[in-house]
Amino acid sequence: MSTQLYRLARWCVRRRRTVVSAWLLVLIALGVAFGLAGSRSTDEITIPGTESQKALSALASDFPAASGATGTVVIAAPPGQTLTSQATRPLVLDATREATRVPGVVGAVDPYQARALSPDGRYALITVQFADRADALSDQQIADYESIGTAAEKAGLQVEHGGDPVQPEVEVGSGEVLGVGIALVVLVVTLGSLVAAGMTMLNALVGVGVGMLALMLVSHVVDFNSTTPILALMLGLAVGIDYSLFITARHRQNLGSGLTVDESAARAVGTAGSAVVFAGLTVIIALSALSVVGVPFLGVMGVTAAFAVLVAVLVALTLLPALLGFLGGRVRGRTPGNNATHRESFGFRWARTVLAHRVAVALTAVVALGVLAIPTLDMRLALPDGSTAATGTAQRDAYDLISEGFGPGFNGQLATVVFGEDSARTEALAGRVAQTLQGMDGVVAVAPPRLNRPGDVAVIGVVPATGPTSEQTQDLVDDIRSTVRPLVADAGSGADVAVTGSTAVGIDVSEKLAAALPVYLALVVGLSFLLLMVVFRSVLVPLKATLGFLLSVGAAFGATVAVFQWGWLSGLVGLSGEGPLISFLPVLLVGILFGLAMDYEVFLVSRMREDFVHTGSAPDAVVSGVGHGARVVTAAAVIMTCVFAGFAFSPDPIIKSIGFGLAVGVFIDAFVVRMFLVPAVMGMLGGAAWWLPGRLDRLLPHADVEGSGMRTQAPDEHEPAGDPEADLVAAR
Repeated sequence: MSTQLYRLARWCVRRRRTVVSAWLLVLIALGVAFGLAGSRSTDEITIPGTESQKALSALASDFPAASGATGTVVIAAPPGQTLTSQATRPLVLDATREATRVPGVVGAVDPYQARALSPDGRYALITVQFADRADALSDQQIADYESIGTAAEKAGLQVEHGGDPVQPEVEVGSGEVLGVGIALVVLVVTLGSLVAAGMTMLNALVGVGVGMLALMLVSHVVDFNSTTPILALMLGLAVGIDYSLFITARHRQNLGSGLTVDESAARAVGTAGSAVVFAGLTVIIALSALSVVGVPFLGVMGVTAAFAVLVAVLVALTLLPALLGFLGGRVRGRTPGNNATHRESFGFRWARTVLAHRVAVALTAVVALGVLAIPTLDMRLALPDGSTAATGTAQRDAYDLISEGFGPGFNGQLATVVFGEDSARTEALAGRVAQTLQGMDGVVAVAPPRLNRPGDVAVIGVVPATGPTSEQTQDLVDDIRSTVRPLVADAGSGADVAVTGSTAVGIDVSEKLAAALPVYLALVVGLSFLLLMVVFRSVLVPLKATLGFLLSVGAAFGATVAVFQWGWLSGLVGLSGEGPLISFLPVLLVGILFGLAMDYEVFLVSRMREDFVHTGSAPDAVVSGVGHGARVVTAAAVIMTCVFAGFAFSPDPIIKSIGFGLAVGVFIDAFVVRMFLVPAVMGMLGGAAWWLPGRLDRLLPHADVEGSGMRTQAPDEHEPAGDPEADLVAAR
C-alpha cells in the first residue's frame, strides 16, 4: 500500500494546481447546490419491531388528526388568584381561540371543557394539535404558536409554550468555534509554524466543507434527524485535523533529513498516509456497523459520520500533498529527536522511563481506569425530555410550569393502544384495560377509551405520577405491559395492547440496542482485529489494542454517568439538571471511540512496527515509536479533545452528552492507554509482540505500512518536474 500511496502523493504534488483546483470546484459546486436546495431534517424516531412503534404506527394511521405535532400552552395565574374568575377566564378562552387560528392547527382543546385545570385552579393546559409533523412546520407557524396568549401575559398571567413546535434546532455555537480555535493554537505549538498550522487547518476545513455540503444535499433523499449532521461535523473536523497533522509532521521530519519537497511529501503520505488509511478504515467500519443494530436513525447517523471520515481521508491523501508542494520548505522546522546535536526529546525519555517500570505502570493504569469505570454499573438510559433542556428555553420553562401545576407526569403522558377484531370486542377490551389502569399505583389519571371509525383500534391516555425519565415511570410502563397481557389472552385472537410514549420508546430503544450490542461488538471488533493483523503482522498487538479500548470506553462511560446522571461537576458543562443518559449513547460511543482508539493505536504502533522491521530490536522500536510519535499523538489527542469538548457545551442535551463522552474517552485513550499502557505492555511482550503464525502470515495480504516497498522506489524521470520556485524555497 505504501508504494501506491507514494505514487499518488507524488502525482498530486507535481500536479498540485490541478488537484487544488479540482477540490475547490467540488466545494464551490456543492456550495451552490446547497444554496439553491437547502437541507431538511426530521426528529421522528422509528424503532421497527418494537411494541411502542406498533402503537405509534397505529396512532398515525387510525388517528391521523393526532399524528402531527402537538403543542402544550400552559397558563398560570399569580399566587392567590385562579383561572376561574371573571377576570382571568376570558383571557384563557381567548388564548384557546388564538390557537385555533394558527395556520395548520386542526384543533385546540378548551381546558375548561377538558378539565385541564390544576386542583387549585391556578394552572390551565391548552393542547394544540397540528396537522403536520414538527419538522414540516414553517417559521411563521412556530412564531404564531409562540404568540398565543400575548394578551394574557400583558394582563399579568404567565404563559409558556411547550411541546413539539418549540423543540430547539441543533446549531453550531460559540463552544464549538472555541474548540476549533484552541485546536489551531495546539497546531501552531506542535508544528512550530503558523504557515504549517494554518495549512493543516485549511486542509481539514475543506474536507469538512465538502463532506457536510454533500450530506446536506443527501438529506433530501435520506431522512436525517437534527443530530446527524452535527455528529458528522464533529467527527469530520476532529479526524480531518488529526490526519492532516500526522502527514504534515512526517513531511517536516523528511524535510529535516534533506529530502526535496516532492520526495518528502510523497514519502510522508506513503508512511504516515498508510496509517491514516487504516485508521480511517477502522473508524468507518465501526460507524457503518451501527446499521446492524436495527434502529434506522442510528444507522443513518453512523453511515453519514463514516462518509465524513472517508472525505477526511481522501482530502488528507490528495489535497494535503498538493498544498505541501505549494508551500515548499516553509513548513520546515526542527524535529525533536532527529538531530544528534540537540537534547533528546521528552518522548524518548518518557518511553525509556515506562520500559524501566513497565509492570508497575501497567498495573497502575489498569487499576485507575477500573476505578473510573465504577459509575458505569449505575447507568440508566432514557430519551431526553424537557427536564434536560437548557434553563431559560421555552421547552424547559413549559416543562417546569407544568410540573409545578399538575405534576411531572403530565410532561410525558403514555398512550395505551388496544387492537381488536371488531368494535364490540375492541370496546369491551378497552374498557377492561382502562379499568385496570385506573387501579394501578403510579397512575394519576386515565382518559376514557377513544375508538377509531372502523372500531378496531382504541387509544387510552395515561398520566403517570412521575416524569418521563423517572425510574418510577419506567417501572410503571413495565407494570402496565405485564398487567394487561392476561387481558389480551382472554380477549381471543386478533386482540392486542401496546404501550407507547417517550418513556416506552426509550425503554424499547434501550432493550433493542442491548440485544444488538453483542452482535455489533463482534462485527466491529472482529473486522478491526483482522485489519490490525494485516497492518501489524501480529496477533498480540490487536488483542492488546482491543483490551485497551475496553478500559478506555469503560472509564468514559463512568465519567459520563458521574456528570450527567449523578450531577458531579455538571456545572462545568452547563448542565442544568441530572438525569439518565440518552438511550443510544452507549452503542454510539462504543462505535466512535473504538474507531478513534484504533486511530492512535495505528499511528503509534505502526512506527514501532516500522522501526522493528528495519532494526530487529523490540525495545528500541518501542522507544523510537513513542519518541517520534508522542509529540504528534498527544497534540492530535488534545486537538480532538478540544473539538469534542466544544460540542459538550452545546445547549442540546444529546450533542452535549456525545461531545462530553467522546472528549473524555479520547483523552483517556490517548494519554493513559496509549502513552502509559501501550509502551508498558509492548515492553513486557518484547519481540513476541510481533509473532504471527506462519500459515496465517501466508494467508493475510501484505499491506507494507512500514514502507519497505516504497524505499526501493526512485522518482520517475519521465514525469514532469515540480514547481521550480517551490523546489528553490525547499533548497534554501
